Amino acid sequence: MERLKRKIDNYLIEWKKNKNRLPLIIKGARQIGKTNAIRNFGKNNYKTFIEINFALQPQFKTIFSEGFSVDEIMKNITLKLPEVEINNNETLIFFDEMQECISAATSLKAFREDGRYDVICSGSLMGINYKEIESNSVGNKEDYIMTSLDFEEFLWAKGYKDEQIDDLYKHMLNLLPLTQTQYNVMLSIFKEYMIVGGMPAIVSTFVQNNNFSGILKMQQQILLDYEEDITKYAGGLDKTKILNAYRKIPVFLGNENKKFQISKIVDGARNREYVGVVEWLQNAGIVNICYAMEQACLPLKGNYNPDNYRLYFADTGLLIGSLDDEVQDDLRNNENMNTYKGALYENIISDMLVKEGYNLYFYKDDSKKIEMDFFVRDKNSLIPIEVKANDNATISLNNLINSDSYKDIKYGIKLCNKNIGYNGKIYTFPYFLTFLLKNFLKEK
Repeated sequence: MERLKRKIDNYLIEWKKNKNRLPLIIKGARQIGKTNAIRNFGKNNYKTFIEINFALQPQFKTIFSEGFSVDEIMKNITLKLPEVEINNNETLIFFDEMQECISAATSLKAFREDGRYDVICSGSLMGINYKEIESNSVGNKEDYIMTSLDFEEFLWAKGYKDEQIDDLYKHMLNLLPLTQTQYNVMLSIFKEYMIVGGMPAIVSTFVQNNNFSGILKMQQQILLDYEEDITKYAGGLDKTKILNAYRKIPVFLGNENKKFQISKIVDGARNREYVGVVEWLQNAGIVNICYAMEQACLPLKGNYNPDNYRLYFADTGLLIGSLDDEVQDDLRNNENMNTYKGALYENIISDMLVKEGYNLYFYKDDSKKIEMDFFVRDKNSLIPIEVKANDNATISLNNLINSDSYKDIKYGIKLCNKNIGYNGKIYTFPYFLTFLLKNFLKEK
């Protein structure tokens, strides 16, 4: 099976070109392709590539037993791997599943100061180990957050070239509607992406088979693997509470207001008992948190309620995998999405926005009958984003733009099943162009 092209590939090449590069820690949820990407990079760009997996090869934890002198560490590695030929400045050491060996994080300072060997670390950075790794390696490493495939990477997997993606962007930038063929083809691929998600093994299977056969089973297996990780890595937090919260995400997304409410997870549950649970799921790369803004104004980060939020799956394919069999059949047959229709479109847009580098915020003011799904910003203004599962009126969007009460809002964005358009106040884009939104707002 041909390896998928990923955005991290270019990042790693640029990292190697930097003479002052620091050891690199690649973070992200499990099964998103971290190990595959690092292994591919190491084998193609170094004379010597050493891969150590502390979960599968626990015997390597003792390489730090004499302390953190690089010479001692390398001597211990070669004692265990006598066939390896070490090349100064042409050797990459890959510490995988580093959460199993905190000493690997401590060693990064020594490797940075020594400078002869490049080091990349990766693993399921969860719970208390995540904090330990941060404290043991602060100032001596660079971080890269990796996610499952974004929509652009999914297009690459389907065989689309950069020139075709550039053409989509030119239409967007110039506010020129796409041709009917472009629109229909891209919408069809977007719906595939919504159902399949971006997990590399699942995408590879889908592209190879060109159908959904076996996809659901793979999605459900990853969901079970995540549950296993929760029980393994939850540290000092109550594992049952994390599992309770994790399993209830689809239920709350199916509700009209989508608010995640601790009190409704189990009878008698209180917020104070669940402190840290949601943040743990976010750190694990399993969920994206969307916070309620106190007021629809800038700044975004200092203006939200930490106790009022919605949880979205960080990969929409996994939301699909968590739903009832009947709902999944409907989706695959392009039929009724019932209560989950709005949730699915919101989840995929939240996923795409996060993969663009945005934090998630929403706003609800019942007194003014205003509800807005997401907000981003450009240099000077706050930008409301409305996601429409059906093509009905954008009452909230118009109210936010036209009212004198919201000084920071000058225009809005509507994401829906409609071609590119602009009426002087609202930019309309089809869902599938969300992955180009950040570039558009920078260049607009």
